[in-house]
Amino acid sequence: MRTITLIVVHCTANKAGSTLRVKDIDRYHRSLGWKGCGYHYVIPTDGTIEKGRAEDLVGAHCKNHNKHSIGVAYVGGLDVDGKTPKDTRTPEQKIALWKLIKELKERYPKALVVGHCDLDPRKPFCPGFKVHGGQSK
Repeated sequence: MRTITLIVVHCTANKAGSTLRVKDIDRYHRSLGWKGCGYHYVIPTDGTIEKGRAEDLVGAHCKNHNKHSIGVAYVGGLDVDGKTPKDTRTPEQKIALWKLIKELKERYPKALVVGHCDLDPRKPFCPGFKVHGGQSK
């Protein structure tokens, strides 16, 4: 069993309204030579919580932090122009993200909830909003 100390929140850096699903991310990540979707969970625009990589497996979502973290990504993060960083979460995504983080915190009560940007200065706009200890409002 892995020791989880972080729950890392991401955006997928897709434009608002993207129809991307976990199967699409899985296919893309495999094309890069990875073992599948690098995130443990993906939340599409409809608010479905889709499982990516199993929690007991090391993710591929945050360099130097994958060994001890769970990666959660919402689909979006860019304005409709596909270039400008923006919090594009739908109301359904906000609810699902809060619910998922709550469930993960019950399983990993000592884990800190952080945004990708809090761990990697090269990703200053990921996930597109400030993550404060599990609140994703």
